[in-house]
Order: sequence, then structure tokens, then C-alpha cells
Amino acid sequence: MSVEISARRRRDIIDALRRGVVPSIGLDALAVGLDRFETALDDDLDRVAGGGSVFKAIRGEYGAGKTFFTRWLAERAKRRGFATAEVQISELETPLHRMETVYRRLVEHLSTEQFAPSAFRPVLDGWMFALEEDVLAGGAVAEDDAPALERAVDELLERRLGDISRSTPGFASALRGYRSATAAGDHGTAEGIAAWLGGQPHVAARARRAAGVKGDLDHYGALSFLRGLLTVLRDSGHPGLLVVLDEVETLQRVRTDVRDKALNSLRQLVDEMHLDRFPGLLVLITGTPAFYDGPQGIQRLAPLAQRLATAFDPEPRWDNPRAVQLRLPGFTTDALVELGTRVREIYDSPAVDSRVDDAYLAALARAVTGALGGQVGVAPRVYLKKLVAEVFDRVDQFADWDPRRHHHLTLRTDELTDVERNAAASADDVELPL
Repeated sequence: MSVEISARRRRDIIDALRRGVVPSIGLDALAVGLDRFETALDDDLDRVAGGGSVFKAIRGEYGAGKTFFTRWLAERAKRRGFATAEVQISELETPLHRMETVYRRLVEHLSTEQFAPSAFRPVLDGWMFALEEDVLAGGAVAEDDAPALERAVDELLERRLGDISRSTPGFASALRGYRSATAAGDHGTAEGIAAWLGGQPHVAARARRAAGVKGDLDHYGALSFLRGLLTVLRDSGHPGLLVVLDEVETLQRVRTDVRDKALNSLRQLVDEMHLDRFPGLLVLITGTPAFYDGPQGIQRLAPLAQRLATAFDPEPRWDNPRAVQLRLPGFTTDALVELGTRVREIYDSPAVDSRVDDAYLAALARAVTGALGGQVGVAPRVYLKKLVAEVFDRVDQFADWDPRRHHHLTLRTDELTDVERNAAASADDVELPL
């Protein structure tokens, strides 16, 4: 493993695996089998950073690693200065056909390499700081001439807001109000205006009056607000925004009218991105093959199906990583063992290195996969959780604990997801010796 990881990040990664969740950092060290996507995706990030826009559809069965893939790419994007946001689509909390709700969730989950969600206020403050720094860098105004500096910053702000004002006058007006309130030390008003800019409903009338805006954000204004956000991000030093729309496949289980409206909203977003109306935006959606190919998913809306159509060869290794759809083939047993060796290296324990060899990692991989009905794609989360919490931790703490003699694999229903429980229910009730 060539990725350098600090001691703190090692602990954070191992702790996440111990709890059975995808780590929030250090995913390059765990990215088995994703190297074939790197060049094409880095080209996409370059294109977005240069003012383009990219839409990608990630497909894979349950357990193929869709969540890991999107977070791995988000981590790569953050290292380039991008902002990122992961939005979970759901019928009740974040319906895809209500773009004002999607935008609000996007802002709530906005993060950068420096700031955890929500990074929206730090981004706004960074934008104002960048305005002042650009004025001072011009040399026409002295730093100690406060009135002249204020006027120059206001003039630059108006020039920067030119494009936003034409397409989204409310967003531009609120940005002016936010700067004025912040400069005056009126933090309550500034917070209210920031909430309105973030799509929050029911913002206090006082804050809206100070910003010169009315009402709440609606479906049609949300895409315009997204354009405004992209401008603020770029001016504050972030060359792009990566947005993950996760669990889009849940549209297959909603009412027909809701599903059709959601698919049409997705088609509208794809079309506007293809027209370069969102410079600096990279959108990923995730879904199962049934969502892309079945009658209750993308295929219900022919224009959307045409835009996302991708031909896949029977042999996955010939898949085109530049295509709009990317197929994740899922794990093999060999890949699972390789993942185990990487986690062993991250764990960084001499006792583990000496007493948990590759043969044991392979035996445990086969045992977990067998207990899950032979479905390797469902096994990674459980495998890593068992490996860290039940094997590595004990070997590291107890000198006389032998994993081959003392570890007995058990899968309790309360530690499994629904997909894992279904897989376990299909397994034969047999002894799986390690």
C-alpha cells in the first residue's frame, strides 16, 4: 500500500470499520479495484475545475460498493479544493421532484477539506474575505483606509454578482444583505440571511427585509440558487462542487405520479448540465441495474433513458470509464482478501502482522461469504467488522489468543443490514471452520 496515512487517520479508519461503517477519510488506502477509474475521473475533475460540468450514473448491485465509490471520489475531489455534498434521496424527507428540498439538503451537507458539514457559512465568509483580499492585491486601496476599502469591496462585489443578478436576483440581493449584516456585526440577521440562502423555510421576516427578499425558495428557484452557490464557491477558492444523489433507486417504490415527476426533474438537471448552465458542477447518482434497466426506473422516461444509455460488454474489464454510466462489478474473494491485507497494514500492530497471515484472511473471507449465502458482494462490511473487532483487536490485546483456535464466526441478525439478513437466510446451515 503506497498511500501515506497519519496515526490519527489510521485510528479513525479502524474505528469506523470496527463499527461497521464506511470511513470518512483515508479511502484511497481501501480502494481495491478502483484504479481503472482513476484516470478518467481525474479528467472529469479537471474538466469541472475548468468551468465544465459532468453527470455520472453509478450502477451496481447491493454490496457492490456504490457508497464507498462516491465517498472515495469525494475525497479525491476535496484534495483538489472542491466542495462536496452527499444527499440521500427519500420519498418523505428528500423527494427528488422537490428541488428546493434537494438544494436545502445539499447545503446542510456541504463540506470541504477544511470544514465539516455544514460548510456553507465558512464558504460565505471565505467569499467575503476573498473579495477584500482581491481589492488589496490590486494596490489601489490601502488596508488602513477603511472607508475606501469598504467602497472598493462593494464595487467588486457588484461586478462579481453581475451574472448572478441577471439569473438569480434574489440570491444576489441576499448576498449583499449578508455582507452588510456581517460588516455591521448584526450576527442574528446574518445568520437568518444565510439560512434563506441555504433554502431553509420560515426565515424571520426581519432577516428577509434586511436582504430585500420575499418568500421561501421554490422548486424553480432551486436550480438558480445552485448556480449562485457555484459562483460563490469559485470566487472563494473552490474550483468545483461534487454532489452525490444517493439511493435514487428508491424511486422505484414510490407512487407512480411521484416517480414520474422525480424522473423528469432528473432529466431536467441532466439537460441543463449538458447546456453548461452549471459550470463547476459534478453530479453522481447511484442505483442498481434494475433502476437503470427495469420498467419502474429510468426506462419509464424515454428521454432520460436515452441520455444515460450505455452499452456494457459481457466482460467488465472492457467497460469504458469515460461513459456516462459506470458499472461496479462488486467484490471477488481475492479482492476481499486484498482488502483484508490493506486493513492489516493500516491497523499497524506487530502482533497482528505476525499472527494473522494471508491464509487466515482468506479463510475468514470464505467463511463470511459462505455465511452470507455465497454472495461476495454483500460480504465486505461484515468481513471488515469481524476482522477488526473480533480478530485484530483480540490478537493485539491478548498474547495467548489464537484466531484459528479461539475465533468462532457468528452472525447475529441485529448486526446485519436487511440485505445481509436476506443473504444470511439463504445460506446453508453448515459448519464453516476457520
